[in-house]
Amino acid sequence: MPRKKIVFVIVEGPSDEGAIGVLLDKFYDSKVVHVEVMHCDITTKLGVVSGNIVAKIGNLVKKYAGRVFKPEDFSQIIHIADTDGAFIPDDAVVKDSTAANPVYSVTEIRTQRKTGIEARNRHKRENLDKLSSTPAIWKIPYRIYYMSCNLDHVLYGKLNSPDEEKENDSYAFAKKYRDDIPGFIRFISESDFSVMNNYRQSWQYIREGLHSLERHSNFGLSFQTEDSDAEIDPQNKK
Repeated sequence: MPRKKIVFVIVEGPSDEGAIGVLLDKFYDSKVVHVEVMHCDITTKLGVVSGNIVAKIGNLVKKYAGRVFKPEDFSQIIHIADTDGAFIPDDAVVKDSTAANPVYSVTEIRTQRKTGIEARNRHKRENLDKLSSTPAIWKIPYRIYYMSCNLDHVLYGKLNSPDEEKENDSYAFAKKYRDDIPGFIRFISESDFSVMNNYRQSWQYIREGLHSLERHSNFGLSFQTEDSDAEIDPQNKK
């Protein structure tokens, strides 16, 4: 019997894995799903820039593969990333001396460190631009999908959640959909936040205006069997 292909999934934190790991495992039941929890946002990590981020992710996959797996043992790499408002104009980053940590809304980021957030956004969007135009890493098909402003925003409609609330929400979400994968696919693909035109255009959409703060996701494209660079719904406003 041929070895099952590996779907290598990259997420930022454990609550992200808790929310969708079991759902992806059930959806890709004919493959092996490995969820790699970064415990950080690689697109904003110090020293990770557009010139080396592809290699950094490649090294992550190679480390998992070790001497056991080769590129042909992988089906695809799915990278799930928060946008964190990276593409908003600088005037939507508002200085607020009371905001010890950045406070996100669908119209602005309030922070004590306006210049710091602006620099972070430049760093992040350069890396996102690089990754969203990268078709393969280590000869494995690669796609990066966004959750805007973050995964909690898309899946639960919440912003600025503390860690304990993130964990509780991820558990509840996985419990709701673990025996209803078609329901999960409908939720992520057919909700008013779903950006389902095609992959390239979905990234163009999130770069515009305040969309990277608003509630949007192109993750539903990952569940399409056809080429997601083809138009699928001319009635979709996005």
